[in-house]
Parts: sequence; structure tokens; C-alpha cells
Amino acid sequence: MNRRDFVLRSGAVCLAATVPHVSLAATDYTPGLVKKHLAAGDTVFLDFKASWCTTCKAQERVINTLNEANPEYEKNIVFVNVDWDDYAKADLTRALNIPRRSTLVALKGDQEIGRIVAGTSKKEIKALMDAALAAAQA
Repeated sequence: MNRRDFVLRSGAVCLAATVPHVSLAATDYTPGLVKKHLAAGDTVFLDFKASWCTTCKAQERVINTLNEANPEYEKNIVFVNVDWDDYAKADLTRALNIPRRSTLVALKGDQEIGRIVAGTSKKEIKALMDAALAAAQA
């Protein structure tokens, strides 16, 4: 490999590392969105996050990895990103007693399937996504 190729490839790798990975399947929250999906019988996976939160970014990486590994999640679950900076005091946040950003919650109908607060373990997040998938397919 010549020096020019090395420099170009190194630059591309560095640039790629700075670009955030965004899940294409997740929808950004707007008031009424969750109620609409729950009323339609959908299973909803809420990700209360902030763009500056490192725990949130770690959770997002795990969620994206799991979604890539198992397409059934995205086919059966509605993923919704709730921006903590915009909706920390919103009706949805208060109704669900969300204590902080980096909270993941799975819902079906009027039931909470489960939640994770500040957890980044792949095993723990997978268990919540599996529970949501099972509820969606029931």
C-alpha cells in the first residue's frame, strides 16, 4: 500500500468514526405518536435519549446491532426515539415515570412489558427486545 492510499483510508476511517450511527427504523417522537401506535395494537419500544449522553449512545449501538442481527425486531416493533432535551417534562414522560435519559421502555396496549434505566448490557437490552418481540407476535 502506498502512502497516499494509507492517508486516504485513514482519513475515511477517522471520518466514519465521528459520524453518529442512526437507526433508520426508529421514528422521532411527536406528541400523540405513541398513543396512536398503542391504540393500533402495535408494540412500542421507547428510547429516551439525549444527543450528548454517552450512555444513550452505548444503548443505541447495542439496539442497532441487535436490529441488524434480527430483522424480526424492526418488522414487529415500532421503535421511537424520545429526545430528552425536548420531552423530559412531557405528558408521556410523566405518565410513564421516566426518571432520566438513557431509559428504554417497551409497551403493548396499556401494559409495560419492561424497562431498563441506564443499562448498556447487550444481554439486558436483548432480553427487553425479545420480550417486546414476543408481545408483538402474541
